[in-house]
Amino acid sequence: MLSVRRSFCVTNHEGFSSTIKHRRESHLRIRRSDPQKYGVGFMNNNNSEYDAIIVGGGSNGLSAGCYLGMAGKKVLVLEALDKVGGMASSGHLIPEAPDHLVHPCALDMMSMRVHSHVPKELGLSRHGFKILELSPGYVYLHPDGSSLVFWRDRRKTADEIRRFSERDAEAFLRFMDLIDLFMDVALPMMRVDPARTNIRTKLRVLGAILKKRKLKPELMALMTGSAHQAARERFEHPVTISAMCALTGLAGDITADGGGIYYALLGFLHRFGVGRVSGGMQQLSNAMKTRLEELGGTVMTSASVSEILSEKGVVQGVKLADGQSFKAPAVIAGCHPKVALEMVSAGEIPSNLLTRIAMAPANAKGTGPLKVDLALSGQISVPKFEAARGDGLDLRRACLLIGTEEAVLENFSSSSRGEVPKLPYITMAAPSAVDATQAPEGQDVVYIYPPVMPVNPNKGWDVIREQVADQVVEQASQYVAGLKDQVIGRRIEAAPDFTARLNTVNGCVVHIDTTTMRSSTMRPAQGLGGDTLPVEGLYLGSAGTHPGGGVNGMAGRLAASRVERFLGKTGEKKSRIGPLLGLGMGTRVSTSPVFLAKLQQENCKKRNKHDANS
Repeated sequence: MLSVRRSFCVTNHEGFSSTIKHRRESHLRIRRSDPQKYGVGFMNNNNSEYDAIIVGGGSNGLSAGCYLGMAGKKVLVLEALDKVGGMASSGHLIPEAPDHLVHPCALDMMSMRVHSHVPKELGLSRHGFKILELSPGYVYLHPDGSSLVFWRDRRKTADEIRRFSERDAEAFLRFMDLIDLFMDVALPMMRVDPARTNIRTKLRVLGAILKKRKLKPELMALMTGSAHQAARERFEHPVTISAMCALTGLAGDITADGGGIYYALLGFLHRFGVGRVSGGMQQLSNAMKTRLEELGGTVMTSASVSEILSEKGVVQGVKLADGQSFKAPAVIAGCHPKVALEMVSAGEIPSNLLTRIAMAPANAKGTGPLKVDLALSGQISVPKFEAARGDGLDLRRACLLIGTEEAVLENFSSSSRGEVPKLPYITMAAPSAVDATQAPEGQDVVYIYPPVMPVNPNKGWDVIREQVADQVVEQASQYVAGLKDQVIGRRIEAAPDFTARLNTVNGCVVHIDTTTMRSSTMRPAQGLGGDTLPVEGLYLGSAGTHPGGGVNGMAGRLAASRVERFLGKTGEKKSRIGPLLGLGMGTRVSTSPVFLAKLQQENCKKRNKHDANS
């Protein structure tokens, strides 16, 4: 009977059921017309029962909550820290400098500009979210005093390269044609649920490939080769090659096969530009929280989840570390996938899948970032490089890349052996140069991010943390003036600190390493990236799932759409399947065919026994 009903369900664009969608929207209009009468969610107004519970109040968890709230669901977001945001946060974290705003993790708004529909759909601008344009975005600084600016306009970037090599400039423009094709293939697929058929999207991607089919061999070479190889194949000048290595090294190991996809950063830069959140990254998370509460959702901070409750393959809710429990038919894990699955009630997740997620690569090469934040009594400057340019460009405002081709390669090789690099490869910025509200007048707060350091150094971070921070500041000081002699206070975090504070694995800030084999439905691992898990009602929705890392809310948006479909289906099952199986109206049952067949069999036996007795 169920299969017959499904065969009559007509689907529209990207697989959404038009029948169910229309019925749900009509139902929501009725409910919203009188919230006092109908409540906020499909369940009752009991404060311990919700339609969906979200574990983790980072950008993806909050995004999922907002989208479900917009669909009329009763939502609870649980965040272990004392404020929302996770990696998308900022605060006054240096005790000696209480007026200097620190970004302990994410700073630049690139990824959300790629997926700009998210803040628009959520209406975040009404709640104080605003992006400040960053131009130029990224600038590579070479030891000889020369610099190369990555402008949003690719032709301006080519003109920068032309100062070093005419051949490289023309090669860059040809390379951007290839990157354009990669963007035309990747972006549409990043924005849809990879577990759905997505016929129209796939046809659009196929059309893009056919239109530029002569570039297909080069595209395959880019996607399977390393980022370093791609630079070496195309460019000749040390400044050009070093700039490409320093940029792509932000995404991962430039020597790894498949790392050519890191040039997506170039595509993002030239198509969408870079920005910063006015008032700091916390303003984005606060805007999401405010929007969720406006929609009737609940956010609890300092609420550490100890267990995702599941029974007989069906999620029941969550339990907090303090013993409180909350019920819901759906739970979204906005935390690291490994952390999430290990929180599920014992025995509910097959052991092979727990092993699979435990072995999913997270800073697998043994390399990860270090973070040093400085509060200064004055401002930084870049006089040597600005003088060499002679065009009056203010490099203080840009994100600065420091590290030659040789240095970037050495950083990856040394760090993978547990050794601290000789000359740390660095990206750094002064957020207060773009937004003066982030530090007292005439002062700067400086964000220093060496992306490649040993996750577990041979001597241990507790022994070398301060020494390595000194080394990093010394290296940065060779390029930027005003760092060492103006320090009021500083803050340092290495991989173990990221792990402890953010509940991630191996200090990996994107949860699962970005590779071609960990994308789409294979992210975080095969069997865990689709729209169903072994526990019904449990969904993953973090940087460790499609479409990956970056502050953009897309993984949360995707998880919310899956939950919405699930709740729509279980809503029908409650009203139709329960009575058919001899259960009460509204009884929740597993959708497993084995379970349903067994339950029907048991009810047939009961009816036969009843008929015999009568």
